[in-house]
Amino acid sequence: MPNVADVVKVLEAFAPKTLAAEWDNVGLLLGESSANVERIMTCLTVTPRVVAEAVAEMVDLIVSHHPVLFRGAKQLTDGTPEGRLLLPLLKSGIAVYSPHTAFDNCKGGINDILAEIFGLTNVRPLRNKDAVAECKVVVFVPEADLEKVCDAMFQAGAGRIGNYERCSFRTPGTGTFLGNEASNPVVGEKGILETVAEIRLEVVVPNARLQSVIAAIRSAHSYEEPAFDIYPLKAKAGSGEGRIGALEKPVTLKEFSESVKAGCKATAVGIVGDACKNVQTVAIACGAAGEYLKDAIRENADAFVTGEMRFHDALAAEEAGIAVLLPGHYASERPGIERLAERLTNHFPDVTVWASRDETDPIA
Repeated sequence: MPNVADVVKVLEAFAPKTLAAEWDNVGLLLGESSANVERIMTCLTVTPRVVAEAVAEMVDLIVSHHPVLFRGAKQLTDGTPEGRLLLPLLKSGIAVYSPHTAFDNCKGGINDILAEIFGLTNVRPLRNKDAVAECKVVVFVPEADLEKVCDAMFQAGAGRIGNYERCSFRTPGTGTFLGNEASNPVVGEKGILETVAEIRLEVVVPNARLQSVIAAIRSAHSYEEPAFDIYPLKAKAGSGEGRIGALEKPVTLKEFSESVKAGCKATAVGIVGDACKNVQTVAIACGAAGEYLKDAIRENADAFVTGEMRFHDALAAEEAGIAVLLPGHYASERPGIERLAERLTNHFPDVTVWASRDETDPIA
């Protein structure tokens, strides 16, 4: 039987927290990592209705797209809204995990799901995210020091590649050195040429962590003067936010709005622009993502789909000549919540998983 930590590991491999916006609050926000999980419920937001369903259905873990305790709470009592919401979950031992903007933008996340539903091809990020600048540090270590030096480097932030940690490459070899009169060698004697079996240890390091990693090497290495090399690495392509792609053939804005309405199961779709206008290139950013309008304009999109948008952003779209479709915040993200339940079912076939049956759009 999996526990909460097992489910979190799967969620974070799929939607790494590094993809989340800096302002976001993602991860395990409530509960015990060691608790067993037999029943999981996904939802868009933890509300009193969702809490009641989770308690009644004896859920072990809620995966909520929107975070709980987003702005922080100074009290969790029955006299505060946060307390009234979360205390029943605490009493019932129900954990809460939120992937939020990491799930919006990961491969196979909500924006990709919408692109698939709308039938877009040649899909790519709408807004590129700069890759983290990295280097490779190569340090030469006697075998007795190897694990100690490795652990120190990993703890300082080295050895992370994508969804994996503690990554390294090790090659045995032979080192030589001759210490002068001012030296104090750990191995052999000064003034005598020494030959020592060593390991060439290679580890990737973010440039921002380089000085910490070098300090860790010096601290953990037994040599008076550890030998190490630093190689700059070419930046990899960064991840991205939102999506942009093309319909197989142009359709009118009115026709496309019907596809969006059906695909999102929306009660209505707000339209900015001429309903008779042809659209083919479509930009997407789920939720309340009006700030991506400028990116859609820059990429010459014919239409921009987001859940909701400020009035003045709609005016800006009208002035720029780009159409906008607004199926609603809930409708733009609910498909992702349902797909996430399916994904977790596939990972944990012995666990009962479903998307909340009682959650509804608060806007009729």
